[in-house]
Amino acid sequence: EAARVAAASDLKFALPALGRAFEAETGQTVSLTFGSSGQLAAQIANSAPFELFLSADESFVKDLHAKSLTRDEGELYALGRLSLFVADGSPIAADENLDGLKAALAAGKVTKFAIANPDHAPYGRAARAALEAAGLWSKAEPLLVRGDNATQTLQFALEGGADGALVPAPLVEAPEFSGKGRHVRVNSKLVAALRQRLVVMKTASPAATAFAAFITSGKGRAILVKYGFSAPDGS
Repeated sequence: EAARVAAASDLKFALPALGRAFEAETGQTVSLTFGSSGQLAAQIANSAPFELFLSADESFVKDLHAKSLTRDEGELYALGRLSLFVADGSPIAADENLDGLKAALAAGKVTKFAIANPDHAPYGRAARAALEAAGLWSKAEPLLVRGDNATQTLQFALEGGADGALVPAPLVEAPEFSGKGRHVRVNSKLVAALRQRLVVMKTASPAATAFAAFITSGKGRAILVKYGFSAPDGS
């Protein structure tokens, strides 16, 4: 039976690649469910039958551990950076300090701007922090469309529902995504990298435990780095 894995949306491209490599090496399969970390953590707390949880923010893992649902406090598997994405034809120029967004907002050229919902999506919280640090929150807030998760947020900007979006770098830097729009990582002075943590549930099968170990192995880390994540030590 496939190991049941719940994962943050920023892993939408990277995790299937990890799953394929794991299956090739072990013959064991994984079943992947993606969503915002907060929503997935709430499902796990409500007895959803996931065996492994990869969060975009370590606080959700620590909460589940405090509720005695996990084997331990888990392990950092990656650092994730926030990116500004704009589709071709957007009035927003993409730059790491969000100066292009600032100029477009000041000129009244932005009609909608997308972030993930900060209430339960770690990259939404990071987006709000970046906008606040750049002094743009009050101008941007009335124009915001909030995605349920990072993938939906990116979709808004791709399909014309928003002039731009703040999204996980690993979504727009994935090989599967090349050639669409423009993107740049937001300056780490505006927002720190997200500390992404995984944890195995108390009920986990040997396959789920093995997949967790594979993700944090040298081979797993190399795949994550290829998909735009940084190693937990920042390398």
